[in-house]
Amino acid sequence: MNRFKDKIVLVTGGSRNTGLYIVKKFAEEGARVFMCGSTQESTQKGAEILASWGLQGIRSVPCDVSRADQVKNLFDIIEKEAGHLDILVNNAAHQGIGKPFVEMAPDYLMEVLGVNVRGGFQVTQQAVTRFFLKQPEKGAVVFLSSNTAQRAIRNRTAYCASKGAINAMVRSLALDLAPLGIRVNACAPGYIYTERWDVLPEEKKQRRRLNCPLRHEATGTDIANVVAFLASSDSSNMTGEIITCDAGCSCQHMPEDVDL
Repeated sequence: MNRFKDKIVLVTGGSRNTGLYIVKKFAEEGARVFMCGSTQESTQKGAEILASWGLQGIRSVPCDVSRADQVKNLFDIIEKEAGHLDILVNNAAHQGIGKPFVEMAPDYLMEVLGVNVRGGFQVTQQAVTRFFLKQPEKGAVVFLSSNTAQRAIRNRTAYCASKGAINAMVRSLALDLAPLGIRVNACAPGYIYTERWDVLPEEKKQRRRLNCPLRHEATGTDIANVVAFLASSDSSNMTGEIITCDAGCSCQHMPEDVDL
């Protein structure tokens, strides 16, 4: 397929894990992709991985999406080098790991929300006001949410709260922007195989997979495929939707070894 030929796409958090596969998907389908990581080091590392995969024409720009000045700089670069933007993928995320609620300072909550909620808000606002509203084809926005917005996991209060906020923001933005011709949707993954799995004992990996009715976690490609569908004309009559891709985890009451 070549659904994104000559399209300009921005993928935030595109320098590692699932973000790399989202960038890869759009690039392989003909898009010119801008991607950012939160630091110069992570962005450069991601660019090197993408180059090693044989992908060409990807522009890598460091940008901490929680910082308004860095977001503005990112969009200045896109405007100067491409002149427009067709698709925005809000993938950048703070994982909020290792801070149980009773030990969590309010500032840490705001740090997680700053990336996941404020970051997505201000990147989307820049995309809409600087590009989408001025173009004949108004553009599409895809957020990365999580099934934890609906089914919380332990010791991740800040993360779960941020993903719930993203779901609400997706629905609200969809309503506000639909009359302007702009679509806003989200993909909500569950388990995804990332570099964090590489240090897990094998028995823990297998126990996680037992939680999945399909018996395997998503790959980065699985998630990229859903994101690309939501960004493409294949979903042209969809907005405000949150599509779950979690191997069936969310459809069950409990895993089968517990649900006896």
